[in-house]
Amino acid sequence: MFHTHYQPEYLTSDTISGGVVHCFSTRHGGVSTGYLSSLNLGTHRGDEWDNVYENYRRLGAAVGFAPEQTVFTRQTHTDIVARVGAGNRGDGLFREVEPERDGICTNEPGLALVCFAADCTPILLHDPVRHAVAAVHAGWRGTAKGIVARAVETMTREFGTDPADIQAAIGPCIGLCCFETGPEVPEAMLAALGEDAAPFIRRDGTLPSALGGEAAEKYHLDLKQLNALWLRRAGVSRIDVSCDCTRCRPDRFWSHRFAGQERGSMAAVIMLKE
Repeated sequence: MFHTHYQPEYLTSDTISGGVVHCFSTRHGGVSTGYLSSLNLGTHRGDEWDNVYENYRRLGAAVGFAPEQTVFTRQTHTDIVARVGAGNRGDGLFREVEPERDGICTNEPGLALVCFAADCTPILLHDPVRHAVAAVHAGWRGTAKGIVARAVETMTREFGTDPADIQAAIGPCIGLCCFETGPEVPEAMLAALGEDAAPFIRRDGTLPSALGGEAAEKYHLDLKQLNALWLRRAGVSRIDVSCDCTRCRPDRFWSHRFAGQERGSMAAVIMLKE
């Protein structure tokens, strides 16, 4: 179950617990102005850096991390998951992130891992046994590539994680109701996941068993459940899924489908306590 906290407004999941702090931000409670009002956490949205820093300071003070502890992804819709450490503190907020990485993971306390969303799917993972965490950005391309499964594999390889121990939270993103696409997106999901993906693809208001037969122009997909499917296949069973659609609630969440480029970015953050 997800819970809402205020001043600033953010969400947390009951599933992630024990030795970590985490959050999924909304667009409320910051100091940014204009079309970025008010809790913009993206450094490349046209905002003043001082505003972004203050937004992280406010969110971090509420959640339990400092801006100086943050480590950002560099999101290019890959399935790359990188291990980060103490030397990466400040990557993104204080200096540019060079290597592409749509997912990051660590077993070092005091690193606030940050991924971004404004309709794409943010996912946080916690292994309370091996004391490791990951933050993952999954757009539709990353979802088709199985980036969240790559994150589980990386945690297993780097930290000895047993996937059965992982606590997973899938945050607010565009929902089945609003994620309208052409046939290339469901084709990619079915190619990657087979018939198991079909229940999360809607064509003309129905749930197809496959894409055979007469082609429809538009489809709707459930990115949250497709990522949950990847997690289950990877051996993760404790999965919390937000019910919020970012496109349905542009008053509460940043949505690229709603606002285009004139919008801020939300962040999902997770950190092992020191």
